[in-house]
Amino acid sequence: MLLMRQNEPWHSVVMEINRSLYGEQMVCSMSTQLFHIPETKDLKGNVEMHKHLVPASYHRVTAAGSAQRLLTGERAVSILKTLNACIQNAEQEDRNVRAGLQVMKDAAVAAYKPFIETIIQWQDYTEKHLRYAKQMMMQMTGQSRL
Repeated sequence: MLLMRQNEPWHSVVMEINRSLYGEQMVCSMSTQLFHIPETKDLKGNVEMHKHLVPASYHRVTAAGSAQRLLTGERAVSILKTLNACIQNAEQEDRNVRAGLQVMKDAAVAAYKPFIETIIQWQDYTEKHLRYAKQMMMQMTGQSRL
């Protein structure tokens, strides 16, 4: 029981990263779907956006695994450093993903603009929950900045 109490704060970080990862799944699924629709298969910005979406996903998956390991009681400083770096890297890639989504929205025909707007809303969700995870981690570790 003591081990669980010590690790409870990590549970919140894990949950927020998992929420972020869920949003990322939706962004990936929906933006990749556009490659398989005749009217959007060559949509300007989608290929370029995916060049940032793929590493953003990798960094979220790695952050999720790192947080899960901390939740289960591992305490190596290198795990925390990995979590920090992956959150930072995902945030950087997210900025480029967001820029690519805007290019896609601007280039899309009217019929697909609402679909791309939904992808952008999922990206908002993804970024919001990663930000929450980062804030919780900073509070727990006493870091003022990652």
